[in-house]
Amino acid sequence: MQMTVKDAAQALNVAEKTVYRWIQTGGLPAYRVAGQYRINRAMLFEWATSKRINFSAADLAKDPENAPLPDLATALQDGGIHYRVSGATKPDVLKSLVGLLKLPDSVTRDFMLQALIAREQLQSTGVGDGVALPHVRNPAVLEIATPSICLCFLEAPVPFDALDGKPVKVLFAPLSPNIRVHLHLLSRISFALRNPAFKGLLANEGRRDEILDAARALESDGAAS
Repeated sequence: MQMTVKDAAQALNVAEKTVYRWIQTGGLPAYRVAGQYRINRAMLFEWATSKRINFSAADLAKDPENAPLPDLATALQDGGIHYRVSGATKPDVLKSLVGLLKLPDSVTRDFMLQALIAREQLQSTGVGDGVALPHVRNPAVLEIATPSICLCFLEAPVPFDALDGKPVKVLFAPLSPNIRVHLHLLSRISFALRNPAFKGLLANEGRRDEILDAARALESDGAAS
């Protein structure tokens, strides 16, 4: 979905002039159509997440689709939690990640790898504090039936061109059937990363059951909505 500057300002809860300033000097991705800026909603969310700027979850309600959205724990359980994932460079790590993803038969692992690399070339998905969210730019190309999040703990930290300059040790890789679910999964990850207890589990490479229990607790408390 393409957004106007006004839409983006409402989603980020800022003035329109602030959005214009971010476009001109802050790296907010946008392009001109008939003299007016248009902003891809998924890319806006990713940019806002990397800048630690809140993105209004209410914006998701504008999507015409009404299918139930997955909770974080279910998505993690479906995607799998993996430890000691190998790789000394970003491409190596992404190749290892692709080998762990539950992809449909119509998507080859080579295609998936190239899609992830292409997305990283646009802008690093490293969101800071040693965490990255590698994903394809357009989830619709994958023909995913069941949304999921693959969580990987790397064998060693790897440079990822993150904004804070820190190497990455943890990967969350969402797989989504459409933009609506994609944004929802990113929002659940973003919410979890703001929780000290959940972040502590990531830092200590907690057990699968501990991580899933923590994810369920986040969804069940009132702040998760």
